[in-house]
Amino acid sequence: MVYITRKEHFSSAHRLFRSEYSNEQNLSVFGKCSNPLWHGHNYILMVTVKGEPDPETGFVMDLKILSRLIEENILQKLDHKNINLEVDFMKGKLASTENLAIGIWGEIEPLVRNSGANLHSVRLEETENNIVEYFGNE
Repeated sequence: MVYITRKEHFSSAHRLFRSEYSNEQNLSVFGKCSNPLWHGHNYILMVTVKGEPDPETGFVMDLKILSRLIEENILQKLDHKNINLEVDFMKGKLASTENLAIGIWGEIEPLVRNSGANLHSVRLEETENNIVEYFGNE
């Protein structure tokens, strides 16, 4: 089994809050991430696919195809957007990095599978200290 990763970057704003909480409760639970005027991050996204290399090309998956899938289906939806307000696959979900990684998986997994590879993981770095890695429903 061979694993290959495509690394991308995007910038997005979000707010962690529950509408049923008061501003004080949100601040207590989510800290400065509950700022009512939003805040943003420069995310690093790593999408790892796995499989056996094709005998003709030597590729698990053509990285040009993977890059295009990520650009068209993830980055165009997230880059310089408000995750809470503008991202279709995050509607009605708390905009945590964990939920965002799960949402990205849901968007890209069928596309990777249809391209003949298997999605192994989605790694999302919100900051240099806060990193989420999702492996699907293992």
